[in-house]
Amino acid sequence: MKQGWEMKKLGEVCDFKSGTTIAPKLEKTVGEIIYAKVGDMNLDGNEDFISVSSRYVVLKEINENQIIPIGSIIFPKRGGAIATNKKRRIIKPTIVDLNTMALVPTKIIDKDYLFYWFNKIDLSQLSNGTSIPQINNYSFNDVYISYPKSLLEQQRIVSILDEAFAAIAKAKANAEENLRNARELFEGYLQAIKAEKSPLGHLVEIKTGKLNSNAAVDGGKYPFFTCSREIFAIDNYAFDHEAILLAGNNASGDFNVKYYKGKFNAYQRTYVITVNKEAKVLYRYLYFQLLNSLKEFKEKSVGANTRFLKLGMIQEMKIPLPSLEQQQTIVQKLDTLSAETKKLEAIYQQKIKDLEELKKSILQKAFNGELNTTKAAAV
Repeated sequence: MKQGWEMKKLGEVCDFKSGTTIAPKLEKTVGEIIYAKVGDMNLDGNEDFISVSSRYVVLKEINENQIIPIGSIIFPKRGGAIATNKKRRIIKPTIVDLNTMALVPTKIIDKDYLFYWFNKIDLSQLSNGTSIPQINNYSFNDVYISYPKSLLEQQRIVSILDEAFAAIAKAKANAEENLRNARELFEGYLQAIKAEKSPLGHLVEIKTGKLNSNAAVDGGKYPFFTCSREIFAIDNYAFDHEAILLAGNNASGDFNVKYYKGKFNAYQRTYVITVNKEAKVLYRYLYFQLLNSLKEFKEKSVGANTRFLKLGMIQEMKIPLPSLEQQQTIVQKLDTLSAETKKLEAIYQQKIKDLEELKKSILQKAFNGELNTTKAAAV
């Protein structure tokens, strides 16, 4: 341990507070105390927590021991929300629900130092319970925190991290903007195609696969298309032709489309789309048009826990239909743009990944007392 540093159990430098239940009659749009439910934490990407739902309670009608003070950290303590690993700083006095827990710093630990340190904790690794994952005070019994004994030194480290992370956030935002621009260039060309439109149902035949999604086998001979973006394998085939494969359901409505020519099989919720012999549309052109329609499909999909595409939604969708010669020119251009876009995506996604790894590296050095005093110059 570096001179001037301590290592203690987390419970020795913080207090744990569990949430409570507030009667609906106390949820009023007055007062200064936010009542935060665990679901609110997942609606906002900010690290500083402000009630997304704007639910408030009257201070005089609650027990002051239930109030989580400013500077504390709240996080999910029960159920699937634990896996989201969300942690939020409290910037207003807050009461949290039963599915939420708070970490309240004592006087010996700087609240911002604690927040940076706590963000490297994987909550899912601390949960217990068989049917419903849970976290309680005892989950942190073997969790130790290292920190300088001097609050001034803790604050110096926080200052370095603030500056370094601000530089990383800016670089990440630039990379994400470049990635969006690359995708918009491709999408813009697709949307600029002008021609008379025709319903898809007049141009294609639509079937579905017959198999369950678990029919895939490792090392199978043929592609097996499901509603996943990933392509699996199988030892038998039901189709042997050119086709467009469209996912028919998805938990969040994030559908996908694929093009394939040859022997393959398909899941019973996957739409297998083939072009009518008399229709004047190229498969690759149709593929790009369906790719361009995924946002529309998401908007029109139905269902609560799982979003579905009905057959009629696909048949009624209209696409611009220029001549076959024009389609061929468009396809060549789109294939080129697609290849270039994928290259740029790979570059920018790697850059974003590298920046995330840099954050982890900086945090590791910070909590080992190895952080350079030159602040963000090391970034």
